[in-house]
Amino acid sequence: MLEEELQQLVKKITSEKCEKQHIELKKAAVGTPTKLYDTLSSFSNQHDGGIIIFGIDEAAGYRVVGVYDAQELQKKVMEQALQMEPIVRPLLTVAQIEDKLVVSAEISECDIHEKPCFYKGAGRLRGSYIRVGDSDQPMTEYEIYSYEAFKRRIHDELRTVDRATKDSLSKDNLIEYLIKLRRQKQNLMNLEDLRILETQGMLKDGLPTLGGLMLLSEYPQEFFPQLSVTAMVVQGKEIGELGDDGERFIDNKRIEGTIPQMLESTLAFIRRNMKVSTIITEEGVRADKLEYPIKAVREIILNALIHRDYSAHTDRSPIRLIMYEDRLELENPGGLYGRITIDDLGKASADTRNPYLAGALEIMIDTENRFSGIPTVISELKKAGMPTPVFIDRRGVFKVIFYKKALAQNKDIDREQGILDYCVTPRSREELAERFGFEAPTYFLKTYISPLLSEGKLKMTIPNKPKSKFQKYYS
Repeated sequence: MLEEELQQLVKKITSEKCEKQHIELKKAAVGTPTKLYDTLSSFSNQHDGGIIIFGIDEAAGYRVVGVYDAQELQKKVMEQALQMEPIVRPLLTVAQIEDKLVVSAEISECDIHEKPCFYKGAGRLRGSYIRVGDSDQPMTEYEIYSYEAFKRRIHDELRTVDRATKDSLSKDNLIEYLIKLRRQKQNLMNLEDLRILETQGMLKDGLPTLGGLMLLSEYPQEFFPQLSVTAMVVQGKEIGELGDDGERFIDNKRIEGTIPQMLESTLAFIRRNMKVSTIITEEGVRADKLEYPIKAVREIILNALIHRDYSAHTDRSPIRLIMYEDRLELENPGGLYGRITIDDLGKASADTRNPYLAGALEIMIDTENRFSGIPTVISELKKAGMPTPVFIDRRGVFKVIFYKKALAQNKDIDREQGILDYCVTPRSREELAERFGFEAPTYFLKTYISPLLSEGKLKMTIPNKPKSKFQKYYS
């Protein structure tokens, strides 16, 4: 960064008196910080990286204390960066602030094929870190495995299962699947049944795979009791709230079966618990209107069932559906896979975690996997006049939230004025998202800040660099 940008960033930090997701402070007034490995790792593994700033004393009220020797400090930082795998190459900047020298080290996100970045002295399992809020946390074994699975193209739906044999697959399900498959894939027409099932990932070495059991067995939960959907309808806006009758749950069900069966049963659960209003069309015809567009609901359920993580790390974790008074939430084990980020959802094709499951379901239920159904979800909610869905990707969990139309509209009116009032003083996107209760700053920026910028109600402090990390918005 430029020296002027570092000065501006330090001014912001000393004013706000807090660290952030992308900012780590080190005192460094005397000697070199002995432990930078965790932060070098976490910033390298984090989307957009991060910045370490030396010369601010958090314990002294975020006072600028300067560094003992800027030249020596930069040398020591580079020495520690060379102990990382892959090697970290920080961009160092020195600025004079209040007659003291402050040093910043910008850490870029490393390529996904090189993640996780870790300290070689501790090894991959103990030396890999992830940024959580303003702290560096050791990566779990599962988080490390997620990167390895992508790099090595491990498809967990192809693993075979103890106790399962070919007889575990339903004959009726097999016949129906093979008929549809041969009809749509002419190259398989003359192959024997067992050979076809091998090519499609339903069998491996003559034994059923996890994918084969989840699609074609009589009862997959015989082998994986938790590969199911837990669905509940709760009183109020939080799980802990009690209704007038003293009950927390209006409805509560564990949904089991094959993936197609769980899709239909989960849809039936939501239909049963959605309110229906009657509207009169322009032609004078009465029509029912559901709280949530059923096509969008179907897509997120299907998305969760196809793209959840089926590894041994998560096969004890069900998909979780909760219907609140003001929203619907669906959460599945396994965060976004591969190179895709929240910003990319619905815009481009994505890496597919379970390509054999996705391919089989295209045959079985006429779905398709190229865009994961996200464009359909966004389009259906827009047609229904509802807010854009909220997507959250956090530590191995992916969550989708639909907000109800009427409640959301009232909220949006109040929120817009709240944003304008709050931005009398220039605010960063992180400050705004935190103030208004959003876990995903990118979603908040796109949904609420961008329209206000277009209407001229908000302005940017750095208009020539709209994506700058130092960008702020003011009314």
